[in-house]
Amino acid sequence: MEVIHKIGRRKTAVARVYVAKGKGNITVNKKDMAVYFPTATLQYKVNQPLTMTNNDGNFDITINVFGGGITGQAEAIRLALSRAMCEVDAENRLILKPEGLLTRDPRMVERKKFGQKKARKKFQFSKR
Repeated sequence: MEVIHKIGRRKTAVARVYVAKGKGNITVNKKDMAVYFPTATLQYKVNQPLTMTNNDGNFDITINVFGGGITGQAEAIRLALSRAMCEVDAENRLILKPEGLLTRDPRMVERKKFGQKKARKKFQFSKR
């Protein structure tokens, strides 16, 4: 098996995932995953596609991720890993699709409008 390369996005975060046969090492931006994602919730999000398809320790995964916050980055990685698991075995799609792991979340930050404080918040109007 050669290296599988997939991309995942969430908000403004972009993750590039490289999956190759190995012992289960996950490296995020040249750091161990446990160092890069300190909380158990974020680690669970990253590992979710692997555990659902029973591929926990089968692959060495190298991840480059940038943009957005730490949660958006974790969810971008989850989408990219889900896409990679579908390429490893087509049967994995039947497992991941009903859980919504192959759907790109379209929600983005609404832009700020001119003449307003934020996207929807207005300046206070005083009438004297």
